[in-house]
Amino acid sequence: MQVMKWSVIALAVAAGTSQLAFASAQSESNGFVEDSKLSLLNKNYAFYRDFRNNTSDRQNYRKEWAHGISTMYESGFTQGTVGFGVDAHGMLGLKLDSGKGTSGTGLLPTGSDGRSQDDYSYAGGAVKLRVSNTVLKYGNLMPTAPVFATGTARLFPGSAEGFQVLSNEIEGLSVDAGHFTSIRDGSASTNRDGDITLSYGGAIDAQSVDYVGGTYSFNDQLSASLYGSELEDVWRQYYGNVNYTIPLADDQSLGFDFNIYRTTDKGDSKAGDISNTTFSLSASYAIGAHKFTVAHQRVNGDEPFDYISMDGNNSGDSIFLANSVQYSDFNAPGERSWQARYDLNMASFGIPGLSFMARYITGDNADGTHADATGPYAGSFGKNGKEWERDLEVKYVVQEGAAKDLSFRVRHASWRSNNDMSGFYSAGSSAIDEVRVITEYPLDIL
Repeated sequence: MQVMKWSVIALAVAAGTSQLAFASAQSESNGFVEDSKLSLLNKNYAFYRDFRNNTSDRQNYRKEWAHGISTMYESGFTQGTVGFGVDAHGMLGLKLDSGKGTSGTGLLPTGSDGRSQDDYSYAGGAVKLRVSNTVLKYGNLMPTAPVFATGTARLFPGSAEGFQVLSNEIEGLSVDAGHFTSIRDGSASTNRDGDITLSYGGAIDAQSVDYVGGTYSFNDQLSASLYGSELEDVWRQYYGNVNYTIPLADDQSLGFDFNIYRTTDKGDSKAGDISNTTFSLSASYAIGAHKFTVAHQRVNGDEPFDYISMDGNNSGDSIFLANSVQYSDFNAPGERSWQARYDLNMASFGIPGLSFMARYITGDNADGTHADATGPYAGSFGKNGKEWERDLEVKYVVQEGAAKDLSFRVRHASWRSNNDMSGFYSAGSSAIDEVRVITEYPLDIL
């Protein structure tokens, strides 16, 4: 752990003393107030999930409707060699519809009586300083690294308490490093000092997480990323990515995206023995309004590919894999999965702002019978798990006028599995259907 902490510091110092490849952002600062930004986001969210054949004693149906108001403030930096500033955010969630028998979607906090609260709110902030093109932040932050990222699957994003360094001293290279000691998940929680939680391994007694990495853009078509992280006494996790786009004509291109994670247990191994390598490779062909994508994902290990969760709902967060989709992550031990996807942009047909998406993913070969018997994944899978998911989405964004940037999105998912898979993802149900209706209206006040 100490090695990771020193790596963060060393990287920040090195970035700050590197030969500048382009103009210093700090030297162009207009001031604390002059460069300030204040934004307001109204997010209306209706969530319906049907556990169609639940064999456990849990709910068969969850249905809630909530409205979230998010205010984000980012100050500019004071002028001078070292600039100082602050960031702040405040969130208010309001219940529009929920019942004791249908709560638990993650949109609203649920009390001990099983009922959702009528409203909830919280606030957070951070201080920051900038030298040249390097920013150091401390406080309640929202990191986006592939090994430690906030979730956005519900009303509000998750956040984490700690330090973060963001540096762009070398043209084309962005560096991100952090040390965090607690999280607040975005799944209807107001506790900013929550435990660092695994999406599938659950709550563990990890005191901190450290990470360092970055992305380098070789040109407009090719970029590569490399990250490393350590979750204290749980694991070390490494991530790599290569993204390559080949223009074929004015309205045609090929795209390739490769992601790989390597996870091994560390220290006290509080999540058990782990030796897991998981990768995904996707290829896409875009022509005019159409985009066709195929992807393959594979998990090599006796335990699932797990990751740190900051939305409490096993989606999004610290997983940058092609087949991590609306409901399932297709991340079971030994699982192999394939995806076929189609996207349509209606701007080419005279309706800018309107888009459609459809995808189908199927996975098999999952075998969790060899997982560490003392770890949290023991008994989660049978020997031959199979699953599939179908997602449909339509979205419209208003392009001009008083309602510019107002968006409407409808997402539908159907997920099915055999009995060897259902206990892990859905607490006994092997058939789930869900609908999400999301309206967002962002406003830039400053």
